[in-house]
Amino acid sequence: MKTLTMLVCPVCGSRDTTGHGRYETVHNGTRSLHACTSCGEVFSETTGTPMQGIKTPISKVAAALRLRGEGLGLRATARILGTHKNTLAAWERRFAGMKPTLMLYGWCHVFIQLTFEGDEIYTVVGQRVHPSDSTGWTAIILERASRFLVEQQCGRKDAILFKKVMRSVAMYMKRTQDTTFLSDGERHYGNALFELCAQTVRTGKRGRPRKTLPKGCRVRLKNKGSQRHRRGPKRPKYQAPQPEHPDTPRDIPKALIHANHLEGHNAALRRRNSAFRRRTNTYAKNADALQRTLDVHLLQHNFIRPHWTTGEVPAVRLGIMATPLRLEAVLMMPKAA
Repeated sequence: MKTLTMLVCPVCGSRDTTGHGRYETVHNGTRSLHACTSCGEVFSETTGTPMQGIKTPISKVAAALRLRGEGLGLRATARILGTHKNTLAAWERRFAGMKPTLMLYGWCHVFIQLTFEGDEIYTVVGQRVHPSDSTGWTAIILERASRFLVEQQCGRKDAILFKKVMRSVAMYMKRTQDTTFLSDGERHYGNALFELCAQTVRTGKRGRPRKTLPKGCRVRLKNKGSQRHRRGPKRPKYQAPQPEHPDTPRDIPKALIHANHLEGHNAALRRRNSAFRRRTNTYAKNADALQRTLDVHLLQHNFIRPHWTTGEVPAVRLGIMATPLRLEAVLMMPKAA
């Protein structure tokens, strides 16, 4: 019988497929074949998944990702599993390629209220240079209640990096009625969000209409450190770096304006990602390798591993999934078309 599945024909892109028998593999048991009713193409259930073309047992690939997710270095994992480090890196790239597919669960959901925290973490990439010239900065956005990682992007600490991560925040804002963004000391977050989402408030009065953040969106910044060295007026301890919509409520207690939850995540990231471990030589060789490890960590953190504080997988806690995923299930999941 003809069935509509989530599989997509690799030739014509049709989702109208039928079963076409099964076949035996050397290491991964029996797998099914599917036929496209539009063009007649026959393809395997692994087509378009991270396991496409991989003859290695799926259990070994999953074991490698678990070891890497617990902070083991690339070379150490290769020695334990008896494989080459370049092969492990290729498996990680395939797994990290599932990030757009899985993050669609959050982008398509509708939320009542979300609170985000923004912070940065630094590591060495390649040779040691001055931090201002390094591509080892990672900007991270965390949803406070669920500990869901909205985005992790590495690069130079400039406006381009902050705009990358704030684009994801802007996508969640469009699906949320009440949004709060909090940061410790870094004004780039609020500036990037204002540049991406600013709206014009028309009051009917003469003059140029005022631009503000969207209605329902609040941004608060906690300026850390002493202001004695600054000339001229001092910045307040807590402030909104950009004008907010006049109809947006401003009832945020000062005690809640912090990024402490994200600071705790950064400490855990240094344990679970060898590229961030201090006093060792396991730093990232280049920015692409660092971003690959960040994407692998984000997927395992959000969809697979229960959080040590809440006891739940962040995606389940956020409400975008009913049950957590397994590594093997993600490795056999087709990518979004």
